[in-house]
Amino acid sequence: MAEQFFAHATAVIDEGCSIGEGTKIWHFSHIMPGCTIGEDCNIGQNVVVSPEVVLGKNVKVQNNVSIYTGVTCEDDVFLGPSMVFTNVTNPRSAVNRRGEYARTRVGKGASIGANATIVCGHDIGEYAFIGAGAVVTKTVPAYALVVGNPARHIGWMSKRGHRLEFNNENKATCPESGEEYRLEHNTVIAVESEI
Repeated sequence: MAEQFFAHATAVIDEGCSIGEGTKIWHFSHIMPGCTIGEDCNIGQNVVVSPEVVLGKNVKVQNNVSIYTGVTCEDDVFLGPSMVFTNVTNPRSAVNRRGEYARTRVGKGASIGANATIVCGHDIGEYAFIGAGAVVTKTVPAYALVVGNPARHIGWMSKRGHRLEFNNENKATCPESGEEYRLEHNTVIAVESEI
């Protein structure tokens, strides 16, 4: 049976990994054993996906990204060019800390900008938006917009990636989708349509 995914001839695909149907893996990327890549993902050039990493469906990984053991990305996550995850909080060359990897979960639909760094052990909420070059040193709530080094929370984003402007009733509307959002106790909630 033919493989259900595409891999460029220069990509290294180790045995013992799982790759979903419709996924594309581009030049010089290394997919290591024990990782799971969902359907319809796009893995750019020079990407490393380490053992035990889990990528959901439709995850877009741009060029030069390192995804280390301990990372899980849910469906529809976007990882910008040259962003990186860490997996050890106190690395030393002379000290072997394998087996002590901290976990990081990136929620459904979240976007992480180019050259951002996610310090391990800090989850990224669903539909959060991490600005280019940000250094995330704490957990990021769902729909949050964070920028800078260290990353600081400066606003909220819609599922479509537009900045939300809340009125005096703590309501906002996405200008692209028309979807409504509510801000309650510093938490954004997507208002379900009654249709």
